[in-house]
Amino acid sequence: MFTTVLMIEKPLAPADVELVTSLHGDEQVSFVVLMQPRGDQDRLLRAVDDVALGYLEDAAHEDREPEGDDAAPAAERALAHSLDALRAAGSEAVGEVVESHPLDLLRSVVEQTHADEVIVLTAPHFVEEFFHRDWTSRARHKVGVPVLKLFAQHD
Repeated sequence: MFTTVLMIEKPLAPADVELVTSLHGDEQVSFVVLMQPRGDQDRLLRAVDDVALGYLEDAAHEDREPEGDDAAPAAERALAHSLDALRAAGSEAVGEVVESHPLDLLRSVVEQTHADEVIVLTAPHFVEEFFHRDWTSRARHKVGVPVLKLFAQHD
């Protein structure tokens, strides 16, 4: 069994599930999903990313994104949806909402589960990526397994 730690910031779309479950062909994959509430990211950086991607309507509404404790219920629902979708696709899946220090938790989960890889499935974050402050760049320095960055489906 191949174990993948999957870091996400929004519910998995059907295309996302297809992508992550088909990466290893017919090999059975077990997922540990870490859901980082999007509201915990810097609002200005999110708006810049939205504008860069041409999602002007999204940029105009970034102030409506729940943050802090208000983001927890939506994150729990997104995680439950994502776990159900992975299981429906035939994979084992468990997960948790990241409350703080996502990269420390990632390292701990990789060590505890003896994960084979980490997949960061996220929207593009141009400013953070440019300065190598995005999850993928930072995770590569924290865990001793391959870290793959994939872009999530935009809804």
